[in-house]
Amino acid sequence: MKVGNLDIGKKLFLAPMAEITDSSFRKICKEQQAGITFTQMVSADGVVNNNFETLRHFSFSRSEKPIGVQILGNHPETLFEAVKEISKMKPDLIDLNCGCPVDKVCSKKMGAALLDDPKTLSNLVRKMVDGSNGIPISVKLRLGKDKSTVNVLENAKVVEDNGGTLIFVHARTRADKYDMNADWTWLKKVKGAVTIPVVGNGSMFTPHDVKEMIDLTGCDSAMIARGALGNPFIFSRFNVLMEKGIDPGEPDAFIVRDTLLKHIKNLEEEFGELLALDKAKKHSIWYFKNYTGINSLLEKVFSVKKLDSLRGLIIDHTEKIMRSSKEIHIKEEIHKKFQKKVLFWLADQNISTLG
Repeated sequence: MKVGNLDIGKKLFLAPMAEITDSSFRKICKEQQAGITFTQMVSADGVVNNNFETLRHFSFSRSEKPIGVQILGNHPETLFEAVKEISKMKPDLIDLNCGCPVDKVCSKKMGAALLDDPKTLSNLVRKMVDGSNGIPISVKLRLGKDKSTVNVLENAKVVEDNGGTLIFVHARTRADKYDMNADWTWLKKVKGAVTIPVVGNGSMFTPHDVKEMIDLTGCDSAMIARGALGNPFIFSRFNVLMEKGIDPGEPDAFIVRDTLLKHIKNLEEEFGELLALDKAKKHSIWYFKNYTGINSLLEKVFSVKKLDSLRGLIIDHTEKIMRSSKEIHIKEEIHKKFQKKVLFWLADQNISTLG
């Protein structure tokens, strides 16, 4: 599919995720052949006011392109100025978040609250297009406020009619929880309602999930969120599936180990040891969640005080996996917890932007 003048073929998108899609993780996903990665979501107000944390969240290097930036806001002029500023960095895509369901966001009439007001949405999209200096503008939508007020078809037309280049659709309503399966039937309806590309999002954890969604709905691509956590391999596996018709399957534990260690090195270079350690612990659990011994790893990882100790634990854990079995055992209870909470100790408000 094409994004502006960029043709990414059949490759997938990495979704913007709070405290996840930093440069360290984006680089790993790019190495695994993601089509386009996203920075973390940023506030339009923060961009306009040169807030340090906001600027840090959407900074990226030229080597990371193609890349998208997702923005949160509800004031037309502020979004115009923010997009104008972001466009100077020449990302490949700038996206408006109309999907975040968290109360503290929706109470300010941002995120998924914008779904309730197509007229305001039309003004926002038009202002973003006007300020973008030719950078393609997209919008991430949910189906609607709840199942009784699904208005995604109307909102999709609003995006198209006001100059949007493509639409991401998270196939849940604002009221739906993450342990509920996404309703892909609406993706097919959206695809039939507009002429611009439609990218599906929600409940895709394997390459076969992605292919099934695309085959059922006709969507042009998929945006992967939780399915990429600890699993950047989903991008390269999907590409092989589409090219050769065969999914190469889960990587063995040695490949997971080496990728995780590279990811930790990226984290250390980006954040320094202290901040990198907590992030690396989360990612370590995600990378090994489907392998034997995950409960043992969970018991040990919290007590680690240094990155070198964590590296040693990862190496030792990998050896134990490979000695015990070369099969990957997906435990149903682990997967259910992962679907509901992403990580067992992560608060609900911190997973609000995960698809």
